[in-house]
Amino acid sequence: MDIRALGFDDWFGAHAEALLRPGQSVARVMTVDRGAFLVRSEQGETSAELAGRFRFGIESASELPCVGDWVGIEQASPTLAVIHAVLPRRTFLRRKAPGKTVDFQMIATNLDVACIVQSCHYDFNLHRLDRYLVAATEGGVEPVIVLSKTDLVSPDELAGLVEQIRGNGIAARVLPISTVASSGMDEFRDLLQPGRTFCLLGSSGVGKTTLVNHLLGQNALDTKAVSATGEGVHTTSRRQLIVLGNGALLVDTPGMRELGLLGATDGVESSFADFQDLASQCRFPDCTHTREPGCAVRAALAAGEVAEERYQSYLRLRKETEFHDMSYAEKRKKDRDFGRFIKTAKKDRKY
Repeated sequence: MDIRALGFDDWFGAHAEALLRPGQSVARVMTVDRGAFLVRSEQGETSAELAGRFRFGIESASELPCVGDWVGIEQASPTLAVIHAVLPRRTFLRRKAPGKTVDFQMIATNLDVACIVQSCHYDFNLHRLDRYLVAATEGGVEPVIVLSKTDLVSPDELAGLVEQIRGNGIAARVLPISTVASSGMDEFRDLLQPGRTFCLLGSSGVGKTTLVNHLLGQNALDTKAVSATGEGVHTTSRRQLIVLGNGALLVDTPGMRELGLLGATDGVESSFADFQDLASQCRFPDCTHTREPGCAVRAALAAGEVAEERYQSYLRLRKETEFHDMSYAEKRKKDRDFGRFIKTAKKDRKY
């Protein structure tokens, strides 16, 4: 396969030329499953493992190969490749690692469009949508909102959901679809252009895997029947990059119970650009938009120019990412201090 059909271009080519050593070639990571990798190169698909030197040289789990990455490989056998390097990522989707760990977890990389899927029936949530939009914006990925399972709501209810999105100041493209009624699927297929990489992102049970199967025209991926209440059932357990029949590339991801924000300050400000315009009119340059006099954001809120729900979402997301950013900085400092201690101890033992 021509790797350009997998999204490889001159930008990646320049980085590959500077990074790869003789005997190595480029491949794209198609699947990551519990530390096991499947990569595709011009020679085809093969399993892959990390080179020891690469594995022990990384400082964070976010540096490990992720679905969508371009990597430098060396063929160890006809069925096994060794990964020696990860090429720089042009775009990415990432989140704070689940739980108390203060570190990044990569979701997918080198994406063109993030299709944020929310079910019209049970999953629709503006606060969660804001969170996904911030993550996409922070990683330089174009967001498209996909409202699934439109067959479960009336036309008036669907129009109301779209109105809520627009009323919340969200300008991203909205695509209502139903795989059951096949409505909106032509528009969705038109979105999926050959050689471009798309990602399905959303909670468990919103119909991402069913959507992939519909696009493939077969039940290639396992799905489960919806529950008695009409809610979807979580199925996908690994991230994988799928090549569709028209040449578009689609990442299917497991549903996420939480999408914590870390290092997303720029994404928050970009996603709430209207707040930034207002903030420039505040009396104090460091205004937190909560209690200071002369706050233009709160004045707009009082005048009904800013929706209360959007205002609260902005404050919540900004506070969260600032808190996690501070915790991450402290963690990195402790890691560096410990590293220096180990080096000093090893040096002292030599004498």
